[in-house]
Amino acid sequence: MLEQNIQILKLSLRMERKCFLKQKKRHKKLMDAYCSRQNINIQNVRFLFDGERILETQTPVDIGMKTGDEIDVVIKQVGGD
Repeated sequence: MLEQNIQILKLSLRMERKCFLKQKKRHKKLMDAYCSRQNINIQNVRFLFDGERILETQTPVDIGMKTGDEIDVVIKQVGGD
């Protein structure tokens, strides 16, 4: 059986972007590529799916993603009282 791709509709801080991700490939490659294209340090952003942080070691299957789902990219926030 061929591995299918998942189409992600939104992956951006500033604008909507479409990308494809294999179901069983880790998110690390996607995260690194995104940060490289946006010229930002991966340590300064967080990738979220349904409000939960995505880890570099997780795959779309691990977190239940399907075609049309969105990944949000947010700037890391520190501290607060």
